[in-house]
Amino acid sequence: MPVAAIDIGTNTVLLLVAERDASGNLVALEEQATITRLGEGVDKTRALAPAAIARTNAAIDRYAEIVERLGVERIDVVGTSAMRDARGGEAVREHVKAKLGVDARTISGDEEARLTFAGALSGVASVDAAARVRVYDIGGGSTEVVHGERGRSDVVFAHSYDVGSVRLTERHVKSDPPRPEELAAVRADARAAFASVPSFDSDVPPVGIAGTMTTLAAVSLKMETYDGARVHGLRLPVTEIERVVAELARLPLAERSRVPGLEPKRADVIVAGGLITLAYLEHVGAREVMISDRGVRWGLAEQLAR
Repeated sequence: MPVAAIDIGTNTVLLLVAERDASGNLVALEEQATITRLGEGVDKTRALAPAAIARTNAAIDRYAEIVERLGVERIDVVGTSAMRDARGGEAVREHVKAKLGVDARTISGDEEARLTFAGALSGVASVDAAARVRVYDIGGGSTEVVHGERGRSDVVFAHSYDVGSVRLTERHVKSDPPRPEELAAVRADARAAFASVPSFDSDVPPVGIAGTMTTLAAVSLKMETYDGARVHGLRLPVTEIERVVAELARLPLAERSRVPGLEPKRADVIVAGGLITLAYLEHVGAREVMISDRGVRWGLAEQLAR
């Protein structure tokens, strides 16, 4: 029986339709990602903009057609940072109810963190079933950090920090390309946020999920067409992440938008996302990072498929 999970994020609306195969593994039947920038201006206004709501509702319309076509019987829809932080979310929730027949839940940062952990390592066979793992998810409005043991539903640490690629871009970046002092301000905010992340011994590199990390990986691999199978489980040295972020930060937006592997609609916020990444990896003393192409939607789908 196919299940569907929709994650309405600050920057991107994600759809996963999946079912269990004969071996009991959850496999994707359809995946979609649409950049709607729902959180546009939220850091300043604390309200969802009408145009951002319209873009998000249009994505929901397309996803509803896919859900119907694939015969999905169980569906869960969640909203994350922008829906938590801003007024106007009822317009999105009403549209979801009308199109999909379910309520869109606005989940807490801690629940988002736990779903992130549940989905991050789905399909990664190289990590031991009982390994201690650090997972982080850089979204548009917030970053979730989770520490736990793979294969267990409870986690040791889970927290949502109010630093995200859209939020910090809007707060600090006014120049094109960004000036050094603007980049320093982004990194300072991220460092301050992550100062409270506790130490956690692990033999596995930190696992970074969501669009910032998959984009940095795709740029590193010079992908003309994104291939999640190549990205999921990929390990990169932190020095390579530093190189990619520095290269992107030097480019004006028009040139950055044409870099292979970079979705043009993400070009304006990728530098801030990369600096948030580096601030976290610096805090935990990592020399390598593992990229995950999965996250909240996979954690939701796992719950539904049970």
